[in-house]
Amino acid sequence: MRFFLGIDLGTSYFKAGIFDEDGRLKGLGRRFVKKETGDGTLCELPVPVFWGTLRACIGSAVNEAGIIPEEISAVSYSSQANSFILLDENDHPLTPLILWPDERAKEVFPSGSKMFDEIDFLEKTGLGIDFSAAFAVAKMTWFQKKQPESWERVKSVLSISDYLTFSLTRKKVADLSTASMTGLLDVTQCRWWKESLNLFSLNKSMLPTLRRTGSFVGTLTKPGAEHTGLAAGIPFYLGGLDHHCAAVGSGIIQNENICESTGTVLASVGYSNKYSADAGCCSAPGMDAGHYFRMAFDDNGALALEWYRRNFAPETDIPELLEMAKEVKEGSEGLIAKPCANKYQGLNGFENVQPFHGHGHFVRAILESTSASLEKLITILNSHFSGKVVSTGGGAQSSLWIQIKANKLKTDFLIPECSETACMGAAMIAAAGFEQTSSRKELAEKWVRYRKIVRPES
Repeated sequence: MRFFLGIDLGTSYFKAGIFDEDGRLKGLGRRFVKKETGDGTLCELPVPVFWGTLRACIGSAVNEAGIIPEEISAVSYSSQANSFILLDENDHPLTPLILWPDERAKEVFPSGSKMFDEIDFLEKTGLGIDFSAAFAVAKMTWFQKKQPESWERVKSVLSISDYLTFSLTRKKVADLSTASMTGLLDVTQCRWWKESLNLFSLNKSMLPTLRRTGSFVGTLTKPGAEHTGLAAGIPFYLGGLDHHCAAVGSGIIQNENICESTGTVLASVGYSNKYSADAGCCSAPGMDAGHYFRMAFDDNGALALEWYRRNFAPETDIPELLEMAKEVKEGSEGLIAKPCANKYQGLNGFENVQPFHGHGHFVRAILESTSASLEKLITILNSHFSGKVVSTGGGAQSSLWIQIKANKLKTDFLIPECSETACMGAAMIAAAGFEQTSSRKELAEKWVRYRKIVRPES
């Protein structure tokens, strides 16, 4: 029996999933990522904490699977975007890992994309979203302006997944999927974009070589094995952006379906055989030439639900609130939640509030608001969408929420058997590389199973 390891480098949690050759999850490790926030504007992950967290995560997965590290046939990863580290000429870290929520660049970097108007930013990068201080290049600008002496010593800039790849294999290679979210990639040519590099005073030599998700990089070195608790010699394959890998693990690579994730952020992902740069959407290279994945995001996710519980029903947990919402009819008896109701003062994020509206009404209104936002995202991805939606993330655990979405979109929702779709997608990428199969569709058909189909109510 062969086993494949998928590592999910999430912002809040690192996860490691070990899957057998039939795509069954045999062991899962999950560890909270303890970040340093300083005065509240920083979001840093010290390198020793990075390795300690990842090693513990992998160790838990191996133990639960009841195997030894030598039985793992191949490894890949799923990565957060715009989290990076700076290295010196000896490849020693000059900084901790600086994660994307870090806000140090707000003072020196303007939001929006007016600075790109003259260089056709959208068409080249496929990023149809506003640039902000969350982007890695914004924080690089901060280092250039605020710590020029440190910046002078920088010889390499690696994303969090690039750093993992380099540390395990000694190869400075980046996947096109994760690189697509930097604003530095020419998506149409699959290469670093000279004009954008110049704009941010970056040299191409500072960045890793670009290759597609699924590419073989090398085998784990002895130091790499020591970092992770794995065995030296295990083949390592390039993974991709977390939403991309979750889509692979959801099985949509084989059909016309769309994957949605309702977590802190609402996200939807689809695939296309044609490149299209559209406002409100991010388009990036897929696993094969001429293959693209498209993503659309909205802040109107699950935060409003937790915000409501914390501020207005602290004595009640989320499952109890959802049970209350089940007793409320569609439309919440006139109560409407504005998108991101949590960003308003008090209950000002709701319209038509009446004295008889209880917790169930407010919660249902939030679920209906999120469902309306999801409909808009899917329309951005495909205005003629007629497939099914695969639901992942925390929102997939609520049968009520899924039913409301299915009713709103008038389409079937599929719930994967394995809820750890990012880990599974990474493991599938490793398995496809190891088995040298060109038919990812066949692999998806073999691995991906759905535990439930939710159909729209008439």
